Amino acid sequence: MQSLCKANMHTQFGQQPAASCSGRTHLVGRPFSRRQVVVQARMARGDRRKPPPPDLPSLLFDQRIVYLGMPLVPAVTELMVAELLYLEKQGAALPIEMLINSSGTTRQDGEILAFDSEGIALTSTMGFVKNPISTVNMGLAVGWSAVVLGYGKKGLRKSLPHSLAMLQQPRVPPTGQRQAIEVHIKWREVLDYKRELLRCLSLATG
Repeated sequence: MQSLCKANMHTQFGQQPAASCSGRTHLVGRPFSRRQVVVQARMARGDRRKPPPPDLPSLLFDQRIVYLGMPLVPAVTELMVAELLYLEKQGAALPIEMLINSSGTTRQDGEILAFDSEGIALTSTMGFVKNPISTVNMGLAVGWSAVVLGYGKKGLRKSLPHSLAMLQQPRVPPTGQRQAIEVHIKWREVLDYKRELLRCLSLATG
């Protein structure tokens, strides 16, 4: 009986199927996560210490909620694109909720932090996945974050009271010692960026 109980305990930790204490065999379902294994191992030893706090972004992600709470720097964009693609593989018909509180590719004072390609990558992924995406402005959506807000499905774009959504005018960097032709080329690039930003927003809300 003791050996059967030990075998059953090993099964609970995801090692292999084994006989239970009643003599019946059973199959293990999905394996336990590492945190569950650690908690159950402590309980088996009589250790009643409080488990570590949960990872809140991971808990939101388990509920199919993606949170954008930082400027769109490359690390943030890469993570959000990966999350959207993963949630689509879990089920293309399941809805995704995106919460937004971000100043886009700039700081709130206008200082540029990242290239416009970060916003283009995120909005293109939102248009690529087949899931219905609802977007909620939690407080701030400026620049490319406002375009991300607009890429939510029609009827599922929301803003909380007193939240702010705003498109910024493109900024031209200081000219310094540049030649006139270089200033003209940069002016054309900024103008093309503004047109592309408005085109993306019109396609999303169209």
